[in-house]
Amino acid sequence: MWPLTGLPGEIVERPVLSVKIETTRPARPQAGINAADLLWEEMIEGGETRLLAMFHSTLPPQIGPIRSVRPMDAGIAGPTGGMLAFSGGQEGFIQQVQNSGLQTLIGDRGGAGMSRVSFRKSPYNLYGDPAVMVGAADASRNLTPPAMFTFAESADAATAIVKGAEATEIVTKFPAQKSSWNWDGSRWLRSMSDAPHTVDTGEQIAADNVVVLRVNLVDTGTVDTIGTKVYETVMVDSGEALVATGGRTVSGTWSKAGISDPIVLTGADGQVITLAPGQTFIELLPYDSSSLTVS
Repeated sequence: MWPLTGLPGEIVERPVLSVKIETTRPARPQAGINAADLLWEEMIEGGETRLLAMFHSTLPPQIGPIRSVRPMDAGIAGPTGGMLAFSGGQEGFIQQVQNSGLQTLIGDRGGAGMSRVSFRKSPYNLYGDPAVMVGAADASRNLTPPAMFTFAESADAATAIVKGAEATEIVTKFPAQKSSWNWDGSRWLRSMSDAPHTVDTGEQIAADNVVVLRVNLVDTGTVDTIGTKVYETVMVDSGEALVATGGRTVSGTWSKAGISDPIVLTGADGQVITLAPGQTFIELLPYDSSSLTVS
């Protein structure tokens, strides 16, 4: 089965391609992110968010807009042993990613497969061709990545379905961004700022599993180009977790032992929480200045 989705199929040996994606209004609708196996939402400066999209089982024709790296990206993508594509970033953050063992593709330095498009204004106009990007993998890339989560054999056997409570909506409020998920009887549909979150083809972002991890932030001691403090989501840590599958949710905890270790989800009974095979969206929701509502 495909390691990032738990779905059956003829597995292609290639590295995981992780890509940093902008979420703010000037960048929407984005391209290609609906094809990601895993999507992670992280908080950046000013309480805004950014996505890290992981592609392995499916490579869309185009991905974008691609934006800059942040200090937590090494901890998010490190377990894949694959590639991380971004526009640029502070040298210290780039070094963190490279130290984790990931191969970097940097748009501002001529990264393979990335170019500026004419239909968007800078800095929201860097897009990538994932086939070309993956084709630039060096010889040391991991072509058989480990699973990032544990999947049940079928959706009906997922922990939230078996042990969870009914739910129809999940709302995560970051300081400057509201993201919500609504169960439509088949999948969880994503909205941003109360509007459907769609890609450039008109398709709404959807997931088979939504995982909310409550996280801690630390001040990196650096600022962005306009002087705003840059905070890092602490990835080697543990905290509260909520897992939503099939219109039901279950609470538990998460833990991550090291930069290159995957996240482990554990239920109140001490058992590993399993997900339904399919696409998963992970919200990295800070404890401070953020909130989670389930109804």
